[in-house]
Amino acid sequence: MRKLILSLVAVICLHTVYAQQYWQIDKGNNSITWRVKKGEAHHDHIEMSGKQVSVVLRYGVKEDGTFELNKSMVWPMLRTIPNNTHGSLMRRLDWNPLEDVMVEGRAMREQVKSVTLNGTLEVVSDIQAGKNRSLSLKRTYLPSVDLPSLVEIYEFTNTGSVAVDIEIPKIDIVSPTNPEKGVEGSYSVLCVSEDGVSQTILPGKTVTFSASVSAHKVLPEKRIDAARELEKRRAVVAEWMNNLVLDTPDSVINEMFAFSKIRALESIYDTKGGPMHGPGGESYYAAIWANDQAEYINPYFPFVGYRYGNASAVNSFKHFARYMNDEWKPIPSSIVAEGDSYWNGAGDRGDAAMIAYGAARYALASGNREEARELWPLIEWCLEFSRRKINEDGVVTSDADELEGRFPAGEANLCTSSLYYDALLSAAYLAEDLGKGNAVAGKYRRQAARLEKAIDRYFAAEVEGFDTYAYYKGNDVLRAWICIPLTVGINKRAAGTIDALFSPRLWTENGLLTASGDKTFWDRSTLYALRGVFMAGEVEKAMEYMKRYSATRLLGAHVPYAVEAWPEGGQRHLSAESALYGRIVTEGMFGIRPTGLNSFSMKPQLPQEWNRMSLRKVRAFGTEFDVQVVRKKGELLQVTVMKGGKPVLKRSVKNGTSLNCKF
Repeated sequence: MRKLILSLVAVICLHTVYAQQYWQIDKGNNSITWRVKKGEAHHDHIEMSGKQVSVVLRYGVKEDGTFELNKSMVWPMLRTIPNNTHGSLMRRLDWNPLEDVMVEGRAMREQVKSVTLNGTLEVVSDIQAGKNRSLSLKRTYLPSVDLPSLVEIYEFTNTGSVAVDIEIPKIDIVSPTNPEKGVEGSYSVLCVSEDGVSQTILPGKTVTFSASVSAHKVLPEKRIDAARELEKRRAVVAEWMNNLVLDTPDSVINEMFAFSKIRALESIYDTKGGPMHGPGGESYYAAIWANDQAEYINPYFPFVGYRYGNASAVNSFKHFARYMNDEWKPIPSSIVAEGDSYWNGAGDRGDAAMIAYGAARYALASGNREEARELWPLIEWCLEFSRRKINEDGVVTSDADELEGRFPAGEANLCTSSLYYDALLSAAYLAEDLGKGNAVAGKYRRQAARLEKAIDRYFAAEVEGFDTYAYYKGNDVLRAWICIPLTVGINKRAAGTIDALFSPRLWTENGLLTASGDKTFWDRSTLYALRGVFMAGEVEKAMEYMKRYSATRLLGAHVPYAVEAWPEGGQRHLSAESALYGRIVTEGMFGIRPTGLNSFSMKPQLPQEWNRMSLRKVRAFGTEFDVQVVRKKGELLQVTVMKGGKPVLKRSVKNGTSLNCKF
C-alpha cells in the first residue's frame, strides 16, 4: 500500500509540476525557437564550442523588449598560471558592437521577436526608426570551427516603405594580457567590428556587418571571413545531424536526441597533446577525465561516425595508458593542461574500472581491429588493477566515486563494481575477436559471474522500504546510483530499484536527486537511470519519465541540452551528459550491446503508444547500417537491420526479445 501511495503521488507530481515551456520545435530544421511575447522577460545560458574556443552566452530579453548578452570566453590552448585543470585563458565581456550603431541618427530601439537555437544563436528584432521607417535585425552568434573566435553576424533589412540611414562604426580593440600570468607570456584579446560603413538601406534591401571576439599568442594577419565561418559551422552541424538519425512518433525526443549530438561532439579541443574532448562549463578544458570521457562519451562516438570524436577517444586512452605502472598505483582521474599534467585529488575513484569499461566498449563499437589491439594492454591493465582491489566480500574497493566526496561512498561502492563487471564481459568479447584465446575470454567471464553474485550479496538491501541496493555498506538512504546495475544487465532487483528511482523520495521535475532528502541533482544519474529502466524492460514507465525530462530540457526554462548539476555549477551544459542522453536511445530503447568488432546484440523496447522507431546511418562496428522497428498485429514487432539497402537481419519478435546481428 505504501508503494502504491508513493506511485500515485509521483504521477500527480509529474502532471502538476511541469516546467514552463518557452520554446517550440521548428519542423524540419533541427532548430527550436522562442517567440517572444510583448512584455515577456526571460534569461538563459548556453555553451557552444569549436576546436580552439568555447563560449557561454548568457542571453535574455528584458520586459522592454531589448536583448541582453554576456559573452564568457574560454581559450583552452592559451594556458595560464597555475597551469592546472582550470588554467585556460578566460574573459567575461559585455562588449556589444551594436552599441554605437546609429539608425536615422539615433541609438537603436528594438523589440525582440524571436530567439532560435540551431547550432548557432539567432535573434530577430524589429527596430522602429520613425514614420514608415522600420528595420528587421538578425543577430547570429557562433563559435568558429577551427579559429579561436566567437563570430557575430548582424543583418539589417529595411522592412518599411522609406529608405533608412544607418551608421556602423569600425571597432578594433586589442587588449594584451598580463605576461606574468600566461604560460607563454602575454596573449592578445581582440574585439573587432569588421565592416564599418555609413549608408542608406532601401526598402527590401539588407546590409550586413560582422564582428568577432578572439584571442591569440601572435596577432593574425588575415581578417575573419564571417560568412565562411558560418558556412563551416553549419556544415559540421549538418554532418552530426545527418548521422545516427532517430525517427519516432515523438518529435520532442527526436529533437532532443538531435540536439544532444551537437553538444556532445562540438567540445573537442585541438591541443598540443592531440584532440581532447572536454566537459566545458567554464572549468574543464584541454583535459580528459576517466568518467566524462572514458566512461560516458567514448563508447558513444563510433555510433555517430564523427572521425574527430573517434580520434579524441583513442587519444584519451593513450594518455591514460601513459600512467600504467608495475607498482599498481592508480591511473590519475584526469589528465590536464593539454596532457602536460594530471589531477588525482580524490584518490582512486574507481577510475580503472571506468577506463576498462569505456575502452572495451569503444574498441568493440568502433570495429577497428588495429585500434582494438592498441587499446588491449590498457584494458588488461585496468582489469587487473580492479581485480587486485577486490575485498574479502568479492567487490571492488576505492577511495571515492566520481562525486569525489560530495556524497559518501564508503570503502566499496556499487558503481565501481558494476562498471568492472561490464568491462569484464566486454573484454571477453574483445579477447575472442582479437584471437587472445578461449582461456582469456573464459577467465574474464568467470570473474564476471563471481562478481555478479558478490554485488548482490554485498549491496542488496531494503532501503527506505524498497528492495534495492545500499550504495555502500551502511548506506541507509536511497541513492540515484542504485540504477547502475540495470545499465550493465544486472536485473535481479530491478522491480524494487525502479520503484525507488521513480518514487517521490528520488524523482523530481528535474530528474533524480543524488540522495533522498537532499536537494542536489546530477543529470548524469537521471540519464543512466532512464537507460537502465529501458534495458530492464520497463519501457512504459521509462518512456513516461523520458518524455517529461526531454520536454523540460529541450523546451523549458534552460535549454537545449542535458545539464551537469544543481546547485553545483548552476546547471552548466557539460558536454558528456549529452552523450549519455544519446545512449538512452542506442542502448536503452534499441538495446544495442557490442558483442564483437562486427557484431552486437539488440533488444528493442517499443512503447505501446508508438507504432515504429528507427535509427538511420548508424556508423558503428566498422560499417553503416539502419535499424527499423515496426509494430505488427498483436504483440509482434518487425525488427530489420539494413546495410547497403539490403537486410542483414529481419525478424518478427515480441517486444524486448534479444536478437544477435553480425556483419
